[in-house]
Amino acid sequence: MNESLETSFVKQLTDHQNIVHKICRLYTNNEEAHNDLFQEITIQLWKAFPKFRGEAKFSTWAYRVALNTAITLYRKSTRTVATVDFEKASYFIKQEDYNPEEEEQLKLMYQAIHQLNDIEKALIFMYLEDKDYSEISETLGISEVNARVKMNRIKGKLKKILNP
Repeated sequence: MNESLETSFVKQLTDHQNIVHKICRLYTNNEEAHNDLFQEITIQLWKAFPKFRGEAKFSTWAYRVALNTAITLYRKSTRTVATVDFEKASYFIKQEDYNPEEEEQLKLMYQAIHQLNDIEKALIFMYLEDKDYSEISETLGISEVNARVKMNRIKGKLKKILNP
């Protein structure tokens, strides 16, 4: 690979590494697993980078590669991925003013999200990141209508989990 391709990749990854970290948090339950998944996603991004044509934003493309890598890795795994204890995961929920009611709601929401399947987690993650349905559909490789339908079903599923 030539140096300009490598330089371009490193810059893009540096600028968008938070995307990868967020996905790693969603699909792992400890720092070691997070670092392993981050490394695997970085490798997959690097392997695919020469084929990146810029038809989509780098962030959209990176979401797609990262989500596909995370989902594929954990589907292939014979072990089940344990959900994260809220207390252990709370390091990435930064709150300026402590609000016990809001913290309890976040705890319940994360517990509910961890009950979703891999695709549902990816969709709700992007929705909570304020991605519009066109970007969600492009990233996940589904139609915009399908993304909306799935999102409505996920919302219903989360309501059932949160209000049994």
